[in-house]
Amino acid sequence: MKRINMFLAAMLLFILGSCNEAPAEKVTENEMAPVKHGASMEHHSTNDSAAKYTPEMVANKRDFICGMPVTAGIADTAHYDGKVYGFCASECKAEFLQNPQAHITAK
Repeated sequence: MKRINMFLAAMLLFILGSCNEAPAEKVTENEMAPVKHGASMEHHSTNDSAAKYTPEMVANKRDFICGMPVTAGIADTAHYDGKVYGFCASECKAEFLQNPQAHITAK
């Protein structure tokens, strides 16, 4: 009987000791927002320290590359010829910057 009590006490201590693990950090929706773009999933940070642009602050109404309206969200911006242009992803911005004038005149 004494061995059973010792065994049960040891198991109880083991179970209680394993419950003291620190919980994993939880990422909120405001910190990372997955955006499907092309064949891959890109994560765009929406850190509050980054400059925020609204659709009213950019010169374009749609992303020049993929056609997404800037009202859906601006993940990146480019300054060209004294204006600010908004893009849904950094990939769209990079493609725009290869030949900005061609994209602006094609709109």
